[in-house]
Amino acid sequence: MSNQPISPRTMKAVRQSGAVPGAEYLLDVSGVRKVFPGVVALDDVQFRVRRGTVHALMGENGAGKSTLMKIIAGVYTPDGGEFRLRGQPIRLKGPLDALENGIAMIHQELNLMPFMTVAENIWIRREPMTRLGFVDHAELRRRTEKLFAQLSIDIDPEVETQTLSIASRQMVEIAKAVSYDSDVLIMDEPTSALTDREVEHLFRIVRQLRDEGKGIVYITHKMDELAQIADEVSIFRDGKYIGTEDAKTVTRDDIIRMMVGREVTQMFPKEEPKIGEVVMSVRGLSLGRVFQDVSFDLRAGEILGLAGLVGSGRSNIAETLFGVTPATSGTISLFGQEVRIANPAVAMRHGMAFLTEDRKDTGCFLPLSITENMQMAVLQDRYTAGGFVRQAEVDRRCDEMAKTMRVKTPDLDERIENLSGGNQQKVLIGRWLLTNPKILILDEPTRGIDVGAKAEIHRLVSQLAGQGLAVIMISSELPEVLGMSDRVMVVHAGRVTGILDRAEATQERVMDLASA
Repeated sequence: MSNQPISPRTMKAVRQSGAVPGAEYLLDVSGVRKVFPGVVALDDVQFRVRRGTVHALMGENGAGKSTLMKIIAGVYTPDGGEFRLRGQPIRLKGPLDALENGIAMIHQELNLMPFMTVAENIWIRREPMTRLGFVDHAELRRRTEKLFAQLSIDIDPEVETQTLSIASRQMVEIAKAVSYDSDVLIMDEPTSALTDREVEHLFRIVRQLRDEGKGIVYITHKMDELAQIADEVSIFRDGKYIGTEDAKTVTRDDIIRMMVGREVTQMFPKEEPKIGEVVMSVRGLSLGRVFQDVSFDLRAGEILGLAGLVGSGRSNIAETLFGVTPATSGTISLFGQEVRIANPAVAMRHGMAFLTEDRKDTGCFLPLSITENMQMAVLQDRYTAGGFVRQAEVDRRCDEMAKTMRVKTPDLDERIENLSGGNQQKVLIGRWLLTNPKILILDEPTRGIDVGAKAEIHRLVSQLAGQGLAVIMISSELPEVLGMSDRVMVVHAGRVTGILDRAEATQERVMDLASA
């Protein structure tokens, strides 16, 4: 494969020369097999996408959805199967080969270069050059502004991507994929970090691309999105193709049954709470201009939901409580004693645990094994003696926790980067449960997790609260907040706008306070 930049003229020529007039499917794959060490990820699966449609792909974490899409996008090499693009047989040598053939993928875990500008990220390897051989930054900005105008995206092309919110980075990834003018556009959980307004913006872009004749593959766990955006939906389970249905007529119960092979009867298994004494008391907590004057009490056995729109300051409050970003003013008292939480180590010594929002950037150590990731929070004191780690005991506890969390893996020596997003999340939750915390802060604990795994995590959190654990749970999904919380604290623009008891917390009241 050449290292020369890909030109639109080259891509267009490749596509036109390979097209079969009247081909029924834009993309048609069958008999696909992929085996990783100890795991059959895909077993004789099929998948077909028609031109000018949005084809949703659903299944539990580990069902094989992302694996198949990475094969189609040239990231993985299949062990078997037939692939046709525009009616012609095709065998991709890598991601650049896929792009040249008109296939682009927006991965669930964003892959932008943090220290490069937005424009540089979008046009990497395709930068316009001056006659002297330097990057033409003026033209780079003009192209990016034209692309953003087409997609109605309001982001400065010259800011570094590390300064953007997760939602804004997601929109940059979408713009980058669209910039290749691909015929097949694969979106893996594109709305996981977007607000309702941003989701509608994304849907407008998707409809626009569909109307231009593109084939959109849309991986999602959110069933309420199907009727809004999808034409067809295919379901995978345990690496096998289960079936394809009309997205407008298939029922939620049918999809769940196809996905998990069973009924999921109780998504929010909330137990009757036994609320105990106050374990955390926060008064006037502030972090510069990020958030101000946050006050609340948290009791043993309570699940306190933290709701608000993206950018409201929810995650910042959680990070300050755990000492990631120490407060500039205000007080935190734990178990009746005022404590200055200057860093996470102090928080952990006082029985706190914190699952961060972004598992890739701030949670997982991607090149390390499941055991190494899970044991990170307990090695310093709990399982050491005389300066040595009691590794056999650590391995035993990690194995027990992996079974409790139902992590799908051939063994615990598997690198965590090879797991699905949902299984990575289970490992991280297990990491913190190994510390036997008294206060557990969960920031988006079920983001990117399928319906079956969500129910498992909800059940686990409810059981932990029933055992006296105090839980703060942040979620962008209002049904999750309302279904799991004993009280809901709502944040808007860095300030607490209300704290509602479970009986009075409705979607309308929460949204009213969140947009106050």
